[in-house]
Amino acid sequence: MTSQNQLLQLAPLLLIFVLFYVLMIVPMRKRQKALQQMIENLKKGDRVITSGGLYGEVAAIVGAAVVLKIADNVKVKIAKSAITGLEPEAEKGGNP
Repeated sequence: MTSQNQLLQLAPLLLIFVLFYVLMIVPMRKRQKALQQMIENLKKGDRVITSGGLYGEVAAIVGAAVVLKIADNVKVKIAKSAITGLEPEAEKGGNP
């Protein structure tokens, strides 16, 4: 009888853990996997945004780094991991 009481006392804690896992961890893993897939599929000409807020066009891919063209005659070399996503379609063509 005591083992059943202990199990009933642990049930709410286990339920909270399962809900936390399903609501927090699973979506985070899914977003991380999608970002990693996007970074692996980068190619010259893609418009991206970095974690620092820089918008630019991929000029070249050099190993674990990307050469990003951020203005005419201005290129910077950044780590692939600094890329947070592709530039939204609505903003393309709006570069000054």
